[in-house]
Amino acid sequence: MNLNATLFAQIVVFMILWGFTMKFVWPPITKALDERASKIADGLAAADKAKSELANANARVAQELAQSRDEIAKRLSDAEKRGNALVEEAKGRATAEANKIVADAKAEADQLVISAREALREQVAALAVKGAEQILRREVNAQVHADLLTHLKSEL
Repeated sequence: MNLNATLFAQIVVFMILWGFTMKFVWPPITKALDERASKIADGLAAADKAKSELANANARVAQELAQSRDEIAKRLSDAEKRGNALVEEAKGRATAEANKIVADAKAEADQLVISAREALREQVAALAVKGAEQILRREVNAQVHADLLTHLKSEL
């Protein structure tokens, strides 16, 4: 065997194999690699998009939380103001009611004092008339008059 012929035959077989590989084997491999690279690129793009959407969603959530906190604080403040107003109103009503009760009690006490004075006047008048009767029924005597007056004083 000739080394040149063997070398030449190997070169021809290599070229045929290389041509076959380039025509039938290499295109599906490159196509599969391109598809894989495309899928990887699409996946990375989707991941970046999802990452930015997540950041936007987090920002919206933070904004809504801040709004909710502000609204809650406002409602609490309004409720506190309303509660204070109700307390003040209740205090005012209670004070007015207490003043009315005190005024009614004073008026009733004044009425009782007036009726007690009237009753006392009637009793004093009755005692004075009784004393005058007793003085007039007896004879005029200074000692007896003094004793009767002393007795009347003790009754009053």
